[in-house]
Amino acid sequence: MKIQSAILRSSGVQHPFAESKPIQIETVELDSPQAGEVLVKIKAASLCHSDLSVINGSRPRPLPMALGHEASGVVEQVGEGVTSFSPGDKVICVFVPSCGHCIPCSEGRPALCEPGAEANGAGTLLGGGVRIHSETEDIGHHVGVSAFSEYVVVSENSLVKVDEDLPFEKLALFGCAVITGVGAVVNTANIKLGSTVAVVGLGGIGLSALLGAIASGAREIIAIDINENKLKQAKELGATEVFNSKDADVVEQVKAYTNGGVDFAFETAGVVAAMDVAYAITKRGGTTTTTGLPHPEHKFAFPYVSLTAEEKTLKGSYIGSCVPKRDIPRFIQMMKQGRLPVDKLLSNIISLEEINEGFDLLAKGDSSRIIIKMD
Repeated sequence: MKIQSAILRSSGVQHPFAESKPIQIETVELDSPQAGEVLVKIKAASLCHSDLSVINGSRPRPLPMALGHEASGVVEQVGEGVTSFSPGDKVICVFVPSCGHCIPCSEGRPALCEPGAEANGAGTLLGGGVRIHSETEDIGHHVGVSAFSEYVVVSENSLVKVDEDLPFEKLALFGCAVITGVGAVVNTANIKLGSTVAVVGLGGIGLSALLGAIASGAREIIAIDINENKLKQAKELGATEVFNSKDADVVEQVKAYTNGGVDFAFETAGVVAAMDVAYAITKRGGTTTTTGLPHPEHKFAFPYVSLTAEEKTLKGSYIGSCVPKRDIPRFIQMMKQGRLPVDKLLSNIISLEEINEGFDLLAKGDSSRIIIKMD
């Protein structure tokens, strides 16, 4: 079938994207779903820094590629052998398909699925190959989803079925920002009631982590960013104190405020300077967790002795260490109860044709979650 899709053919294009237009809306051919695959009509898709990282080249991927990964939609057709989904089902896309058989999947850690990671890096679906084509070449899939498209073909393992009567724009948030940010707090770091927490980097993932810390009963929640608008938003969402990381003495300020540092620090920006701050403000015996995805060549250095002498813990968190089929329904219920108001992160709604302008907004840093409404 012929569909409209947002295609990236070269990375590292200069800002503003509204002028350079790195993403082109093209008419491409989408194959029918093969065995174990599902055709989904995309209803809403979020712009995420992980997409931006592919556009600016800090997250290298094979090009050309159909971008997008945080989305919700409706099942249109299922391939051979698919029994978990039926046409008409409302679904949320997940950007790591889990095979269910590799060692991490067998250990209950689907976020670390080895075949899923291999397929995502190659720009293919979990079952191998691509289903998007131009007249002259194959088009890669962005982490198995390619959500900035009218329709997508994905592995059945890239979907979570939801029965909630909620707008698709809100449901889309749970495909990446919410499970990554909230999951980092409740799954990876497993913070305790009454903990002190700091979040460094207040994009959609960072603000989700902040809301996760509130829901988990943290008594002190510090928000840190270079953008005053984001700091203001963090206060409105429930941060107990905010600090601007442009201040040269921000580490000293936080340590003074917390009497030595926080129990748990979360770095969500994917920037080495932010990670430096997060680790430095983690107290003796505390835990630093990062969800950031910096360029593969970027290095983070810290005093080696601090791991032993201060008994610090350093953790990575991918997709919030979530089991999506378990965690997404839980987090949605918490949002409906008002205990996890992640829907407040929705800042802008745009059309597919405005995607380059949308990424300019995202790069500027004033917006939390920009949603493309496909209808």
